[in-house]
Amino acid sequence: MNSADDSFLAPLTDDGPSAGFLDDGKNTIGSQLASRLREAIISGELEAGSKINLDKARKTFNVSLSPLREGLARLISDGLVEFQDNRGYRVAPISLANLEEVTSLREELEVFALRESMRLGDVDWEGNVMRALHRLNRTERDAAHPETLEHWEALHREFHLTLISGCGKPLLLHFCSLLLNLNDRYRRVFLIRTSGDRNVGQEHSEIAQGAVARDVDYACDKLRQHIHRTGTNLRNHLATKGIV
Repeated sequence: MNSADDSFLAPLTDDGPSAGFLDDGKNTIGSQLASRLREAIISGELEAGSKINLDKARKTFNVSLSPLREGLARLISDGLVEFQDNRGYRVAPISLANLEEVTSLREELEVFALRESMRLGDVDWEGNVMRALHRLNRTERDAAHPETLEHWEALHREFHLTLISGCGKPLLLHFCSLLLNLNDRYRRVFLIRTSGDRNVGQEHSEIAQGAVARDVDYACDKLRQHIHRTGTNLRNHLATKGIV
């Protein structure tokens, strides 16, 4: 996309910018806007550090400023958007320091959540983990076909969250979900065409099989190594782009 300060993403559909933004009593317009903008940031459609022009966004989505600000406030709490007096809203920048913090926190919190899931998870959790693994490993990921990448990404996120879904700790799950978003923002932009550097499918299988077998040390070690390797690959790619 255009990286100019006043650039903004295109309308959602060919039918007009208002399509899909109706308060249905369950999801407010603000929450729907937050979801749309969150995906745009994580996928790189909205570039790191770019200005979010409220007037253009309001016209693009055909909404008032109130739900737009509500959606942006949610993304500020997620660490994806920043607000500064006299400068307005911007997509949060990226940096090696931020990536390293996200990676280290994922290694601690996600591994802890997996450990707790193995301790507390029931047979339904086991089945959910294996179904999520099967869906992910049976899904094609081809850089030449962007639609397959988006589908794989959705299933990849589902797999990681299902792994830790048995921990019984809502706050922990919330923090892990936020960290996964922040990590995916780097991974989807910088590793989109480098999936062949290791057997990620095998890594996912080893983690899942160890988890449902309740082999705590094995599964936790595999998950920690999996997160750490991705972080190392990302640091190397950021360094080649001159990002500090």
